Amino acid sequence: MTTTASRAPLAKPASRRRPSKRRPFNPRRAGAWALLILAIAVSVLPFLWVLRTALSTNNALATNAASLLPAEFTFGAFKRVFGLQSPAEAVAEGGSGAAIDFWIYLRNSVVFSSITTAGAVFFSAMAAYAFARLRWKGRNAVFSLFLGTMLVPPIFTALPNFLLIKNLDLLNTMLGMVLPYLFMTPFAIFFLRQFFLNMSREVEEAAMLDGAKHLRIFFQIVLPNAAAPIATLALLTFIGQWNEYFWPLLVGSQDDVRVLQVGLGVFKSQSPQGAPDWSGLMAATLVSALPVLILFAAFGKKIVNSIGFSGIK
Repeated sequence: MTTTASRAPLAKPASRRRPSKRRPFNPRRAGAWALLILAIAVSVLPFLWVLRTALSTNNALATNAASLLPAEFTFGAFKRVFGLQSPAEAVAEGGSGAAIDFWIYLRNSVVFSSITTAGAVFFSAMAAYAFARLRWKGRNAVFSLFLGTMLVPPIFTALPNFLLIKNLDLLNTMLGMVLPYLFMTPFAIFFLRQFFLNMSREVEEAAMLDGAKHLRIFFQIVLPNAAAPIATLALLTFIGQWNEYFWPLLVGSQDDVRVLQVGLGVFKSQSPQGAPDWSGLMAATLVSALPVLILFAAFGKKIVNSIGFSGIK
């Protein structure tokens, strides 16, 4: 008679938990985080305050000046911006009763920013290619002269440009507004030249051996390979032109060519009730800033990568 001895199951070894290692308190690291949080708060708080003011009524803003939440929540300010509110309703909510041709000003801003961006990027790309690839006498001296113009404040050139536009009888015209910005800019030339200098010359030399000229090489080889930095430069230029105020104020004083930034200033000065329509002004400011914020949020990473790749440190 055989007996089978049953073996007891092997006991699993008790799992040993490693003690969690906590990093020692680092005052420098804590200070860096505190400065970062403070910088974020300083950057975000103005936008929250603009939104809070836009969603409030002017009558309640004075009595609830310290509140971070909208005072008497309403969309009336946005209705005034888009022309969906009558002057009587605007005055009832504490508005000035003044009208703003938002859609006309928005159209003018889009046309002004788009034309100046397209012209500045195209001509700057051609100039940057000439500085980076072509060999001609005095190239470095001319490039240094272009960089030197970056040190000249724009206010110094405003009066000569205004007199030129006036003598050409181009005041209150879109051509007169875009003409000073239509051609190359020193920063754009420097930005694209740094990228062109880092591009490989092998493909261009092979195209030259096949009989291609510089113009064909520029359009068929250089521009397609420089699509990323050109798009980044176009976005930066568009944002700068969208926020341009002084030159459109000098040249475009009529409604048919007035841009949105100038229109907001005119809307602020129109105060039949004695006080500016702060709710309507903040609503218009928020709506005018939304396109730029959306573009920067969508392409912000590409901007940083292109700037680093172009050699700007």
